Amino acid sequence: VVCRDGCIKAVGQADVIRDQFSEATFERIIDCSGKCVLPGLVDAHTHPVWAGDRVHEFAMKLAGASYMEIHQAGGGIHFTVEHTRKATEDELFTTFQHRLERMLRAGSTLVECKSGYGLNLETELKMLRVIERAKKSMDIGISSTYCGAHAVPKGKTATEATDDIINNHLPKLKELKLSGEIHVNNIDVFCEKGVFDLESTRRILQAGKDIGLQINFHGDELHPMKSAELGAELGARAISHLEEVSDEGIVAMARAKCAAVLLPTTAYMLRLKQPQARKMLEEGVIVALGSDFNPNAYCFSMPMVMHLACVNMKMSMNEALAAATINAAYALGKSDTHGSLEVGKQGDLLIINSSRWEHLIYQFGGHEALINYVIIKGKVVYENERCETM
Repeated sequence: VVCRDGCIKAVGQADVIRDQFSEATFERIIDCSGKCVLPGLVDAHTHPVWAGDRVHEFAMKLAGASYMEIHQAGGGIHFTVEHTRKATEDELFTTFQHRLERMLRAGSTLVECKSGYGLNLETELKMLRVIERAKKSMDIGISSTYCGAHAVPKGKTATEATDDIINNHLPKLKELKLSGEIHVNNIDVFCEKGVFDLESTRRILQAGKDIGLQINFHGDELHPMKSAELGAELGARAISHLEEVSDEGIVAMARAKCAAVLLPTTAYMLRLKQPQARKMLEEGVIVALGSDFNPNAYCFSMPMVMHLACVNMKMSMNEALAAATINAAYALGKSDTHGSLEVGKQGDLLIINSSRWEHLIYQFGGHEALINYVIIKGKVVYENERCETM
C-alpha cells in the first residue's frame, strides 16, 4: 500500500492488509495475482547527457583498437566533448529526456547522472542545468554528479586542469548551490594513467568534499592506481569500475563501508578483465551495479546489467538484485529512502508479469515484454499493455 504522500504505508500478506485498510478508499487498486512486485531498480552510474554518438568507434574496437588508443587518437571522450560543447541546452535536454524515458521503461526509478563531456566551466554548467531541468520536470529520481575531471582538456596539463577545477569550477558550483540554481550531489574524477593521477584525484575529491559533495569516482579501471585505498581514506561513498583493484584496496573499501559500483557492460564491451565481484562480496564490500550508459557503453537496461553480472562476474541472482536496488541506493547515499519495499520508504516499485521475480534477470533482453508497471512515489509512470495480452 502506497500513501498519497508517495511513501509505502504497508507491506505484508494480502488478507492482513485488507483487514487493516477495510475502511480506507483507494484511488487505484492493481491486481497483481500471479505477478511479482519488486523495488524500483537503481542505476548507480551513468553518463547520459551528451551529443554525437560514437557508433564508428564500436567498429574500431571490434577491429582491435583499445580504449586508450582511441582516446589518444582524438576519439573517445574528446570526440563527445567537441559535439557536446556545440549542442544547445535544449538539444541536450531533448536527447537526455528520451534516454531517461528508456531507462524508466527498463525498470530504473532512480539514476545517477554525470556531467563530464564539457571539460570547461561553461559546458559543465550547461550539462548540470540540463540534469537540474530533468530533476524538476520528470518523475524518475536523479542523483547528479559533477564530473569535470573526466579527461584532461586539450591544451592543458593534468595539473592545470586540476587547478582550474579547484579554483574556478567548484567555487562556482558552491555559489549556484547556495542560490538554489543547481543542486549537485556527488563529485567524480577519472583516476587513471594518462588522465588524473592519484595526487590530482586526491586534491579534486577533497575540494569537492569540502563544499559538501559525496565522493563517488572512477578508479582502478585500466591500470592499478590504488584508487580504492585513496577512496577508503577520503571517506568515499562509492568507487566505480575497479577491474584492476588490489587485494588491499578491497579490504580497505570493506572496512570503510565504501560501495563498489561494478559495471558489467563496460568490461564486456571493452573486453576487459571482469571485476572481482566474488572476492569483494566475500570480503564484505557493499557491491552495487550501474549500466555505465555512455557513448562507449550504450545500454539503458539494468535487467541486462544484472544478467551480465550473474553470467560474467559470477554473482547470484539474489546478489545482483540487491546490487541493483538497495546497494545501488546506498552508493548514492539514498538507501534510507530508496532501494527496498519497507514502510516509510518512497513507493518506487516494479510489477513484472511473472510469478517468479528471477525472470527479470533470466530473460536476457526480455524486460520490454515483462515489466508490466513502473511506479514512482506511488504514481504509475509506465504501464505496458503488451503484458496484459501475454
